[in-house]
Amino acid sequence: MQQQLSLFEQMALLQEDKRKVEIIESELTKVYYTITEVAEMFFVNASLLRFWEKEFPTQLGNLKKNKKGDRYYNKQDIARLKLIFHLVKEKRMTLEGAREFLKNDKKKVKDDMLLIENLEKIKGFLVDLKNSINE
Repeated sequence: MQQQLSLFEQMALLQEDKRKVEIIESELTKVYYTITEVAEMFFVNASLLRFWEKEFPTQLGNLKKNKKGDRYYNKQDIARLKLIFHLVKEKRMTLEGAREFLKNDKKKVKDDMLLIENLEKIKGFLVDLKNSINE
């Protein structure tokens, strides 16, 4: 039987996954990544990425595909996915709401994400500083 997590535990897991995505993103070295690799970066199923491709055609409609139809993501595609992930998974927006938000306020979304990332880096630094003081 699966244990029900508290809101704080869910938030902690989400923050941990977000840190993992940031670490992986900073280590992007290849030109193209398969859908499986990208799904692992975001801790989601490949089927969700295919679904988002249909739901967000203006952002993800021009993915590179080979003759078999295998999808390949470049760094810009991964950055767009990160925006969608932020809106849908972290901010808990509906797909329609995320589509409208990206259509109307794309710059605001990017600015908000950068602000959140910078605040999380500062928080991590302060937590490390506190731990080193307490030791």
